[in-house]
Amino acid sequence: MSIREKITDYSRGDNLRLFWRLFYTRGRVKNALVKGILTFWCSRLAHKHGGYVGAGAEINEIPSLPHGLHGIYISRYSSIGAGCRIYQNVTIGEIEQRAPQIGRNCLIGAGAVIIGDITIGDSVKIGAGAVVFTDIQDNSTVVSHPPRILTKEVKERSAC
Repeated sequence: MSIREKITDYSRGDNLRLFWRLFYTRGRVKNALVKGILTFWCSRLAHKHGGYVGAGAEINEIPSLPHGLHGIYISRYSSIGAGCRIYQNVTIGEIEQRAPQIGRNCLIGAGAVIIGDITIGDSVKIGAGAVVFTDIQDNSTVVSHPPRILTKEVKERSAC
């Protein structure tokens, strides 16, 4: 990466190299005090970038985050495979300490919500705004319901 690209990346606030370095270092550290300090700094950096990545989250490889960590919530119980691309305002949440297990090479669109004890297969595409709460097979595409326009019908009263 050239100096110009580094400066541009840093000025946009998307420079997450330090965050990911601390995140993976925290996973390898055995000392509770050092782990606590690293957790504090990871939380502060994630907050600065507008997101949250739980301390126990298993992320095999740094995911591609085209919009940075802006609005992304990743549960501490979740697992994300290598090669995933996650857009802004995505929630990977938990229910009763059970979170999604996401496969490799997945694409998760903006505003998607993936929640519960589910498994997302490899090479799955989840569309923007989709709410996923069931298992998804490999090489599938998930989209939200088609948009509907709800109008209030006005009933005309007939004169009796």
